[in-house]
Amino acid sequence: MSSQLITPNSEAAIWARLIESQPDQMTRDGAQYLLSLGFTERDHSRMQDLAERSQAGALTEDEEREFDSYLHVGNLLSVMQSKARLVLYGPGTSVIHS
Repeated sequence: MSSQLITPNSEAAIWARLIESQPDQMTRDGAQYLLSLGFTERDHSRMQDLAERSQAGALTEDEEREFDSYLHVGNLLSVMQSKARLVLYGPGTSVIHS
């Protein structure tokens, strides 16, 4: 079963610490770039397949690690994009991007 938590020394956790170490250093160009990042249709399809199979308890150990990786990267991307929105639009602004 997927933990959905980032372990302290996983790649995603290390990246998160790197990003958090420079909270005020993101430029507007950097923020716009981060907001342009997203998973490909192929990745979305794979994540959907893994999610469905995870709920059915049908993942192999390798697939479980793969699914956890997608979750960790997706969570980190969400945090990075939230910080980017703060740079571009400021706190308290409700802006929805897809």
